[in-house]
This record gives sequence, structure tokens and C-alpha cells, in this order.
Amino acid sequence: MKRTTAGILVIALIVGGVVGFVLDTMLTATGRSTFAPAASLPTILALLGVVIVVLAVPVHRATRGRSVRRIDPFRALRIAMLAKASSLLGAAATGFGVGLLAFLFSRPATPSLGSMGSIIATVVCGVVLVVAGLVAEQLCTIRKDDDDDTPGDTPAGPVGI
Repeated sequence: MKRTTAGILVIALIVGGVVGFVLDTMLTATGRSTFAPAASLPTILALLGVVIVVLAVPVHRATRGRSVRRIDPFRALRIAMLAKASSLLGAAATGFGVGLLAFLFSRPATPSLGSMGSIIATVVCGVVLVVAGLVAEQLCTIRKDDDDDTPGDTPAGPVGI
């Protein structure tokens, strides 16, 4: 599994921002009110970040020899993939919130802070989820073995042959 790169997070952020901006534009063009995320969305994003880090800590302890309990490698891989998916989700949610805010600030009327509260909270908790996902992904990585330095380098065999 490859580590999450900044490039893919930026792409998710941009796609989320475009979707948020276009969604509000389309809603306003059809005469509907702008989209405001539910108040529970930021809470769910933050809780997901906490859960991912809590799941990754036993894997980190087991890979560093700080725990006597053995971790199933498939479980560790699932947690690492969940961490990667969460960081992508956090970037997309952050971009979506930024797109919604960009639309609100592009309007001639100044929006009230109450209408932007859940959007700002979504942006902040999206950033928290990105950070938690990257931290959990880091916790799930194993150290590189000494014998993995040069691929194809095999021992010469017994001396005298």
C-alpha cells in the first residue's frame, strides 16, 4: 500500500470545493435555499478521526514491540486503508465546506454567522479528520527491515564453494 500523498489530498479538496460551489449555485438558480450541512456532520467527522487513531494505536504498539499481543496483519491493513480513506474523506469534506463558504461570500448580501456555523464547523472537523487519518496511517506503518535495503542482494552462500 502506498502512503497518502499531498497531491491526492489536494485533488480531493478541489473536487469537494467545486461540488460545494456548484451545488449552491444550482440550488440558488432554481429558487431554493442554499445547502447547509446538518449540525451532526462535524461531530461525526471528528468522532471518526478519534476512532481511527484509537484503532491504530494497538497496531503501532505491536509493530514497535511495546505490546505482547499479536496483531493480525489483515486487521492492520484494514485499519491503514480506513485511515487513508478517512483522510481523503476529510479533504473532500473540507473542500465541500470551503466551496459552500466561497459561494456564500460571493453573494452581494453578507451571510449571517448562524447560517455559516455548521459550514465552518464542517471545514474545521474535515481538517481534523485529514490529520487524524494521516496520523493513523503513520501509526500503521512498519519499520523497514535491514535486509530490505537492496533488492536482489542474496548471500554468497557457504564459504569455500
